[in-house]
Amino acid sequence: MKYSSIPVAQSVVLLCNEKGINHVVISPGSRNAPLTIGFTHHPDMHTYSIVDERSAAFFALGLAQQLQEPVALVCSSGSAVLNYYPAISEAFYSDIPLVVISADRPIERIDIGDGQTIRQRNVFENHILYSANLYSEYVPDTALTDPKLIQKQREATKHNQQEINKALNEAVFGQGPVHINVPFYEPLYNTTEEKLVDPIIVEEPLKTVELSEAYLKPFVEKWNSAKRKLVIVGVLQPNTIEQEFLDRLGNDPSVLVFTETTSNLNHPNFFTRIDNIIGSLDDAGFKQLQPEILITIGGMIISKKIKAFLREYQPEQHWHIDPKKAYDTFFCLNKHFKVPVNYFWDKFLPQTNQTLSDYQKEWLEVRGHRDAKHQAYIKDMVWCDFKAFDGILSRLRPNTQLQLGNSSTVRYVQLFDIDKSLKVFCNRGTSGIDGSTSTAVGAAVGSQLPTTLITGDLSFFYDSNGLWNSYLPKDFKIILVNNSGGGIFRILPGDKTSQAFETYFETIHNLDASHLCKMFGLAYFSASNEDELATAQDAFYKEQEQPCLLEIKTPRIENDKVLLGYFKYLR
Repeated sequence: MKYSSIPVAQSVVLLCNEKGINHVVISPGSRNAPLTIGFTHHPDMHTYSIVDERSAAFFALGLAQQLQEPVALVCSSGSAVLNYYPAISEAFYSDIPLVVISADRPIERIDIGDGQTIRQRNVFENHILYSANLYSEYVPDTALTDPKLIQKQREATKHNQQEINKALNEAVFGQGPVHINVPFYEPLYNTTEEKLVDPIIVEEPLKTVELSEAYLKPFVEKWNSAKRKLVIVGVLQPNTIEQEFLDRLGNDPSVLVFTETTSNLNHPNFFTRIDNIIGSLDDAGFKQLQPEILITIGGMIISKKIKAFLREYQPEQHWHIDPKKAYDTFFCLNKHFKVPVNYFWDKFLPQTNQTLSDYQKEWLEVRGHRDAKHQAYIKDMVWCDFKAFDGILSRLRPNTQLQLGNSSTVRYVQLFDIDKSLKVFCNRGTSGIDGSTSTAVGAAVGSQLPTTLITGDLSFFYDSNGLWNSYLPKDFKIILVNNSGGGIFRILPGDKTSQAFETYFETIHNLDASHLCKMFGLAYFSASNEDELATAQDAFYKEQEQPCLLEIKTPRIENDKVLLGYFKYLR
């Protein structure tokens, strides 16, 4: 087996392998050559080459999202590493493990005018679980004989191995991004058949938290006495919560369970479209819905309406269940149960009793009314984004993965009751539009499921380099809703009639995706009305020999009127 001749490069590769980190996304460069040599020649490593570091980082994010294990990123020194930052911040807030390994110049070469050199130490410190700043390991041409130099070399090697262990353990057990900065002396390309290091393996100590019956008793008493209990589920991996606990909650007359498209769980009594329920409520309706106890589970919540509601009509108790962190999203958090969600329900629910209440029954009746109004409104709707999403979501392939772009896309999907067999994902950690395509490609590779990305035009064109790699599966499909700009800004407050609005907010354009598809080798389909959409989808889903894109062109002006009218109609 071929190794880099630089010991610290060998330590990084060997320790990644020991910790089960076997997927590595590499962006080309010279300073990272020792790492590239090591990873690409290791028989247990799956390596990917992606030129654009920003796209590479989101690709790795998608891989890690699906593999549910850390994925490593390797890049050269200088501005290359900064391009990782958008994906690192997404990973930080979405609890997705990434191991960022950046090559660097030795410390004495920083800030002296060397090219491709910046201050890389702790560069991600505000959005990283751990920063390991390694020492340069000089490789002499001849064996060292001076005892003091031999000692210094040994200490540097041991320091580096400890830091690498700490970073990798944090990624594995802390479920988030870490940064390992590795400064290299030249020469960078020398190799050897000899393993020069046998790195120390540092195991992470197990941390356990137990919930005793006595500890839970006061919370159980509050639960049993409350007649209005609301459970809100944010972003979750599929199959996170055991069905027996979902059934128990779904069949409790005093409990409402609000879920979102990214919650990936199901029960017939759950409320899957939050905004449809609360978007047209008045003060009396909000007071009727106001819970005594609120429990939140999972990651970020998409609905702005539910946040506004619970910040104004606060519960007496808000408990969050998560082994890592709890956000005080509604400014009323009382308790963080820092345990896995299934462990909590396993200890908590057997102590509880069902409370007599009409809470669930009343709101299920509201849900039925809203569902009927939803269908009636769509039936007579003009061609627009909303109408396009109705056609898109009714034709998605069952038992596949659905990746969603941010901004308007995910919010439109929230208004529909989509196929429960879909596994749904969206970058909701920071909710940016910048890496949706790259993430979806990485996720398609990681899951090996047929994958569909639904995205808006600004998000798609922004991340078009997400198609610049050789890893797009043949069954990868993109549905692009192109309304010629940032249509969501027409829904937000502000003057919509000025040129400044069109230029600096809506950012109108006349682009289409046909030339990008030709350049990147995607089959291209298009539609600009309801009939064309139905016909195009037939051919779009029939294509199996190459990835393909369906571009749906919708009017720029009508969408805000239709969407705002929707919530008025639901009343």
